[in-house]
Amino acid sequence: MSDICSAKAGGWSRHLFRLGLTTALALFWVGAFASTADGQRANRTPEQLENVGVDQKLGATIPKGLSFQNEQGEPVRLAQYFDGSTPIILTLNYHRCPQLCRIQLQKFTKSLSGMSWTAGDKFEVLTVDISPHEGPKMARKAQERYAASLDRPEETIDGWHFLTGNQAGIKTLTDSVGFRYQPLPEKEKQFAHPATIIFLSGDGTITRYFTTLDPAPGDLRTALVEASDGTIGNIVDNAFLACARFNPDSNSYSASAFKLMQYGSALMAIVMGAALFVFWRRENEQLETAHEEGLDAMIGEQT
Repeated sequence: MSDICSAKAGGWSRHLFRLGLTTALALFWVGAFASTADGQRANRTPEQLENVGVDQKLGATIPKGLSFQNEQGEPVRLAQYFDGSTPIILTLNYHRCPQLCRIQLQKFTKSLSGMSWTAGDKFEVLTVDISPHEGPKMARKAQERYAASLDRPEETIDGWHFLTGNQAGIKTLTDSVGFRYQPLPEKEKQFAHPATIIFLSGDGTITRYFTTLDPAPGDLRTALVEASDGTIGNIVDNAFLACARFNPDSNSYSASAFKLMQYGSALMAIVMGAALFVFWRRENEQLETAHEEGLDAMIGEQT
């Protein structure tokens, strides 16, 4: 009887083991399928975001003949902000934006506060409104709001310009810098758009893009030195830029080991060359002295 019970118990154990294994495998496949399905759904881009992004056009030049209005309602052309040498920071925003633009400009203002330079001093800032429905009045309020967050708001207002314009001018500018945005059909006068900071040289050439909401003040400074081709900044700024490499993933500059080796090798060659030159000069002077002393001795013996 005990043998029969043992056999039955063993059978039930094997049955429960098979049932548990089957259940585990079923749960595994269901979980794997669900994860795949969720991943596919997560990778789907909403229709309103399909054509939104930034196509970086480094080296391209913006059309400086475009006309806009400044925050005082005066007609201006982009060309008047480019003097051929002063770098420009360009942001593209709109003031009715419910969240992204405000966050971007607030963080950008904080980054500007961390710099020793002031807009209007070493560089200029252009914030161009991508909405044709907003005008100088809103631009002026935005300028006052963000300038007030800085240490020297009066100086900043002179160097941070908020421009508005018509759809044709806005579209031409955004296309020239690869800024892709589109209106939200379900929300009036609102847009789906990316956030980017664009650096321009004094002649309007695109030199760098930042795609972060929180740029480091040091990286802003280095990008401005780069945009000015080294005409602003001190010797340390230019030395760092010469050895730096921009990482688009982190939106920051870091020292390049390869460039450090290059410049280190060049410096070593210069130092060794200088040392050899000094050694040669000394040897040459010693030989000349010895030669002169020998001649003097010979002349003395003859006399």
